[in-house]
Amino acid sequence: MKAKELRNKNILELRKMVEEIRKKIAQMVIEKSMNKLSKPHLLRIYKKDLARLLTIIKENEKKVNR
Repeated sequence: MKAKELRNKNILELRKMVEEIRKKIAQMVIEKSMNKLSKPHLLRIYKKDLARLLTIIKENEKKVNR
């Protein structure tokens, strides 16, 4: 995900994406604990995407409050 693409979306879409990514991360952590995770590098990518989404949501909320 590119930050430029995410900034064009509204807050509701971003929050929906956050929930989806959180579910994916939770599932991957469970698989990792059982040593069944086939692509462990994706866990790091999803965590970075989550942080990026949360940052953009905060930025948008600050714009609205000004």
